Amino acid sequence: MLSIAFDPIYRLPLPERHRFPMDKYDLLPRQLLHEGICSPDDFHSPQKATLEQVCAVHHSNYVQRLLAENLTAKEVRSIGFPLTSQLITREFVIAGGTLWGCHQALEKGIAFNIAGGTHHAFRGHGEAFCLLNDQAIAAQYLLDQEQAQKILIIDLDVHQGNGTAAIFQEETRVFTFSMHGAKNYPFRKEISDWDIPMADHADDELFLAELQKALPKLLEDVQPDFVFYLSGVDVLATDKLGRLGMTLEGCKERDRMVLDFCHQNQLPVQCSMGGGYSEALKIIIDAHANTYRVAREIYT
Repeated sequence: MLSIAFDPIYRLPLPERHRFPMDKYDLLPRQLLHEGICSPDDFHSPQKATLEQVCAVHHSNYVQRLLAENLTAKEVRSIGFPLTSQLITREFVIAGGTLWGCHQALEKGIAFNIAGGTHHAFRGHGEAFCLLNDQAIAAQYLLDQEQAQKILIIDLDVHQGNGTAAIFQEETRVFTFSMHGAKNYPFRKEISDWDIPMADHADDELFLAELQKALPKLLEDVQPDFVFYLSGVDVLATDKLGRLGMTLEGCKERDRMVLDFCHQNQLPVQCSMGGGYSEALKIIIDAHANTYRVAREIYT
């Protein structure tokens, strides 16, 4: 049995020809059910994150302006979605799904959010399809509730987790690790606790070799008691917004390495799906589904 946060609000109506593949939030749960990777009982419709939980990470002024739909035109352009009440509710629900996933991971070892991985959201602004930073909100919650003492965020999306890095820059209880395309957005990078920038067209062999070296070092140096994993599939060679050269099998092996690492070391892990922008929606769904296929093999 897998614990998966999902709500129909994840699939936000967007203008025609918008470049964000919003349909994946409808199709991925269907694919998981079709394959028997999970059952309907594995899905949980989360409650919205509370204002207190959100404002423990994000500036209250930003959150209040967001709720009032009172962002500037420049701020809205930077986010990349039309600013609507439904979008804002969606962000609070996604953050709630990651918070719920923390409790599930502590109890069962692993939990998922069909959406999330909104790592470009800073304390006081959003950008690149990210308004509220779900894993940062959840990490701060665990610290505040004294349910974790040392948190490791493993961000393997093709884009650096710049918002997450900035949020936790002064927080020694959270270690941010990011492997990303060196020349990908954001073009001005923040400083994570450990960044590994990858050259254009880096393939499976290069990426997996770096990850294999990094994981044991992270365990030894960080000694985490909770892991957040951002498993973006925009590392694929087919991705329209990425610059790396990984295959579906290589991306799946990446997930296996991270989840094996967590399982073998008895580290609870919450997984958010992150980005994926291949031209063919089928490739995006297959790549995201691989994360769940691997988890089912390891954890059930």
